[in-house]
Amino acid sequence: MDLGVHKKMEPFIKVEKLSRKFNVGDEEIYAIKNISFEINKGEFAVILGPSGSGKSTLLNLFGGMDRATSGTLVVNNTNVTSFSDRQLNDYRRKEVGFVFQFYNLLPNLTASENIEIARKISDNPLESNALELVGLSHRAKHFPAELSGGEQQRVSIARALAKRPKILLCDEPTGALDSETGKLVLVTLHKMCKENNQTAIVVTHNSVIAEAADRVVHLRNGEVSSIECNSTPIPMEGVEW
Repeated sequence: MDLGVHKKMEPFIKVEKLSRKFNVGDEEIYAIKNISFEINKGEFAVILGPSGSGKSTLLNLFGGMDRATSGTLVVNNTNVTSFSDRQLNDYRRKEVGFVFQFYNLLPNLTASENIEIARKISDNPLESNALELVGLSHRAKHFPAELSGGEQQRVSIARALAKRPKILLCDEPTGALDSETGKLVLVTLHKMCKENNQTAIVVTHNSVIAEAADRVVHLRNGEVSSIECNSTPIPMEGVEW
């Protein structure tokens, strides 16, 4: 991957000396330790690393689902690590969109109803038809069980976008899909983020996806091993694995 230098701007996300440790018996285990990096507004960033590298822990901290032991996480000039429980809950519900590996759609609701739930908890929901944005307006009345895996994942992307989040967090979004369907999902995800100037963070062990990212943060054993800023990412359509 080519290394490039981004135009200097105030980072949208700033991670500084962030750590999360767990006590296991008498032993302290660091899931992530003293990590620092920045992500700019509108970037498609990839957190890359093998299993056990700290990716999921970091994603949980970004999403307000866990608290850091030390360090700071600043999002849009707001210190998330200083939030009260109530503030953290509001942040999680209103400002973060989640795309999970296994979709997490409510099985007794249609595609459009799953999306409407996300719209209702947002102060500034997307006005346009989110299903239309991901090419699934014709499947609006279908239940998750009536959709393919790729369609369910695209519904989950639409659901995340519907509440117009500041950050879109994606946890192995292609992990349960075949390569062709996975690429379609990534193309959709990348396109929506760029068109809406939303910051996306994709956690994955798949190094090929990193070739299309603006920024890649490599994690190993809970620490940042390297950071790459790609001035010429390949089109997502060109990603093959």
